[in-house]
Amino acid sequence: MNHIPRAEHPRPDRYRENWICLNGEWEFEIDNAKVGMEKKFYKRDSLSGRITVPFSPESQLSGVGHTDFMNAVWYRRDLEIPASWAGKRVILHIDACDHTTRVFVNGKKVGTAHQGGYTSFSHDITDALGEGSNSLVVYAEDDIHSGKQFSGKQSTRLGSYGCYYTRTTGIWQTVWLEAVEPARVVSYQAYPNVSEGAVTLVVKTQGAESGDLLRVTASYQGRPMGEAVTKIYSAAETVRIDLAESHLWECGKGRLYDLTFSLTSKGKTDLLQGYFGLREVKLTKERGLEINGKTVFGRFVLDQGFYPDGIITAPSDDALRFDIEASMACGFNGARLHQKVFEPRFLYHADTHGYMVWAEAGNWGFDHTEFASLEHFLPEWLEEMERDFSHPSVIGWCPFNETWDKNGKRQCNALIDAVYDITKALDTTRPVIANSGSYPTTRTDAHDVHDYEQDPEKFRANYGEIAQGIINDQLYRKDPKRQKYNPALPVFVSEYGGIKWVMDADDTAWGYGSSVTTEEAFFARLRGLTDALLDNPYVFGFCYTQLTDVEQEQNGLLTYDRRFKFSPEKYARILGRVAEIEK
Repeated sequence: MNHIPRAEHPRPDRYRENWICLNGEWEFEIDNAKVGMEKKFYKRDSLSGRITVPFSPESQLSGVGHTDFMNAVWYRRDLEIPASWAGKRVILHIDACDHTTRVFVNGKKVGTAHQGGYTSFSHDITDALGEGSNSLVVYAEDDIHSGKQFSGKQSTRLGSYGCYYTRTTGIWQTVWLEAVEPARVVSYQAYPNVSEGAVTLVVKTQGAESGDLLRVTASYQGRPMGEAVTKIYSAAETVRIDLAESHLWECGKGRLYDLTFSLTSKGKTDLLQGYFGLREVKLTKERGLEINGKTVFGRFVLDQGFYPDGIITAPSDDALRFDIEASMACGFNGARLHQKVFEPRFLYHADTHGYMVWAEAGNWGFDHTEFASLEHFLPEWLEEMERDFSHPSVIGWCPFNETWDKNGKRQCNALIDAVYDITKALDTTRPVIANSGSYPTTRTDAHDVHDYEQDPEKFRANYGEIAQGIINDQLYRKDPKRQKYNPALPVFVSEYGGIKWVMDADDTAWGYGSSVTTEEAFFARLRGLTDALLDNPYVFGFCYTQLTDVEQEQNGLLTYDRRFKFSPEKYARILGRVAEIEK
C-alpha cells in the first residue's frame, strides 16, 4: 500500500483535520451466486482476490478488469484507529458504491443497507471497533435489469453498444474515516443574498444538547467577513451573516468565501471547514438565465464523466480539473453533468473556476412508468440534493432525462410531477428541468429539447416559430400529438451537435448523422448549428454533445484519452461569441 490513489480529501466543502483515506489495495471477491451472506463472508479472515479502491472492478485501474456482469461483490481490509482519536466518534464514509451496500466491522453489521449507486453515505462505526487491528468488510449487490435502480449509461448487454458503456459495480469513489466530537456539525445549506451582501445558513447538528453554542465565521482570502453565534435548540439552526464585503461568484470567476463552523458542547469543540459562493440564479422567458441579475447565455457541454482507465472514476484529481479547463478553453461556461452524479471534488473545481453545471440523476435503467417507483427514485435523488446543495456551480436540477416508453408503457406523469414538486419545495433557489428532452408534463421551469439534426438550415428552421409556440425538435418529429410546447417557458436546447469525427481507425465508432471527412466541413457544420441557436432571442442556452468521446461513441471535441481533435481556440471562436439574448 505504498501508493494511495485519489488520496486528496474528497470533501473540500466539509473538511475536518482528523481523517484517513482508505483507498488502496483491498481484498476482493466476486459473489455471483449471492451466497456470501449465508456463508458469512463478513467473518472471513481473507478474500480470494485483490482490488485497488476506489476503482470499480470493471476498470483497468482496479487491477481486476472484469467486465462481465457481477451480481454481488465483497471487499475486505484491516484498519487501525489512531490513539489520538480516543474519545471521538469514528465515521466511515463511502462516497459511492453501486448499488445496495452493507458494511461490517469485526464481523458485526453497522448501520442499515444503503441503496443508491451514485450518492454518498456514512456510518458511525465507533461501537463496533476494538483495540488494535480491525476488520472492515463492504458487501454490494447490483442489478441494473431490475428497474428499481439508476444505472445511467451502463450497458445492459454483455458489451458496450450505442450510447451505453462499460458497467460499474461496487465501490467507485473514495472510502475514508473521520474522527468527530460526540456533538458535531453534520452539514449546512447556504442561501446567499446578493442584494443585501449576506448569507443565511441552515446548519444541521448531531449529538448536541439544548443550549450548546454554535459559532459560524466567514472570511474571504483570509480577511474576516462576519460571524454569527447562536445556541442550539433543534437539529437544524438558522443563522445569518452580514458580509463586510461583497465578492460575487460569476462565470469564470469562482470567488468563494470560507466558512468555519464551531460547535461547543461539554467543554469539547467540533470544527468543520466549508465555503459558499455569493451568487443568485433566475430563469425567465424574457431574460433567460440570469446570474446575479445579469443575463448569461448558457454555453454548456455534455459531460458524461467517463475515463478509459477508470470508467466513471477519474484517475486523478488533476483529471477532474483538466476536463473543466478543457471545456472552458473551448468556449463553454458550464456543463450538463449527464446520467451520473459527479463526485464532490469535481463540483469543488467547478466552484473555484466559476463553471456552471446542471446536476442530473442517472435515471436511465429506472422504471419511470409506475408511480410506485417513487420509493426507489426519491431517496437517492434527495441524497444528491442534500449533498450538493451549497455548491455555487450547481445552477439547476434535472431529475429525469429522456423517459421514453418502457416495455410498451408510457412515462408516469404523476411520478415526474411529484419529483419536480418535491425538488422545488426543498430548493427554492434554483430552476428545475423536470424531464430533459422527452415528453413534457405539466410542471417544469424550462422547455428542454434535444435535436440532432445535422443540416444547419433545417436546424435553424426548427426554431424559427418559437414565438408562435412551435418547436420542431426531434420529439415533435417523433410524435407530434404528444409534444406540447408551453410558450410561456424559456427554451433550452440541451442536446445538439454530436458531430462524428474519428481520430483513429475504428469500425465501431458512431456519432449523429453522417460523419464529416474534413476539418473545413466539421467547422462549417459546427458554426451553422451553433449560430442558429446563438442568433435566436428565444433560446437561453445550448448544450453541445459532447466534451469527449466515450468508448464507441466518438462525437466529442476531445478524444476519450483527452486529446483535442482540433485547436480549442477554433471551437471557442464559434461557441463563445455573444448570443442575441445577451445583447
